[in-house]
Amino acid sequence: MIDLLSFFKLQAPDFDPDIAHEFGGADYSTVGSPNDILGLPIIQAESLRTLLVMFFFNLIVCWILIHFFYYKKSKRKDYYFTFLLFGVTVFLLMFLLNNVNVGMGFALGLFAIFGMIRYRTESVPIREMTYLFIIIGISVINGLAMSHGYVNLLIINALFLLLTAVFDGNRMLKHRATKIVLYDKIELVKHGREAELMADLKERTGLDIIKLEVGHIDFLRDVAYVKIYYTPLDNEINTIDTITKLKDFSK
Repeated sequence: MIDLLSFFKLQAPDFDPDIAHEFGGADYSTVGSPNDILGLPIIQAESLRTLLVMFFFNLIVCWILIHFFYYKKSKRKDYYFTFLLFGVTVFLLMFLLNNVNVGMGFALGLFAIFGMIRYRTESVPIREMTYLFIIIGISVINGLAMSHGYVNLLIINALFLLLTAVFDGNRMLKHRATKIVLYDKIELVKHGREAELMADLKERTGLDIIKLEVGHIDFLRDVAYVKIYYTPLDNEINTIDTITKLKDFSK
């Protein structure tokens, strides 16, 4: 009996196992790897090495941003934990989706969903939202842009750290804090007595007041709302000034 499989191998340089299967009746399909379970590999060593290297690289960059730039001023441990876990989650999600054939629209939509997340307990201040967006952006870049090379990714992450250090530091831009004061000396809010008003507020608050604005005046209670702008005593941000809403002062 003629071995049809050997015949096709000798006669046709472009041997097709499917054709031989039709004539010989044998199954010459690709045999699964012994390392597969239900068609899925037990381990992919190269992918695992890349995952571990990029994971710790992204974790270190996010930790530097959170610990040395954000937490140094705000001292809020709740956002420290939130930002770090956001970075880890987004990176792992992007890294795994990078091996799946998904459209760019889906990736951008997923990025937008993370960017629009709001917390139900309190409104997130603008600085916290900015850092959240930066952490998400860095994690997405590190998870999806591995084909650009390690040097390029290192430069991109270094630029993020450099720009954050420049613009969130005190050397280039001086922080100016604000307070709303319910002021009781109603006679000093009159136009022309701004110098006396500022001197009295400096004396009573002990703050280096730069300027002030007179708001709502209540002649029935002899009080007025005065917004003062001052240079903070340290680099820490006064969270109550950013969280408390103006309407809370008018109750």
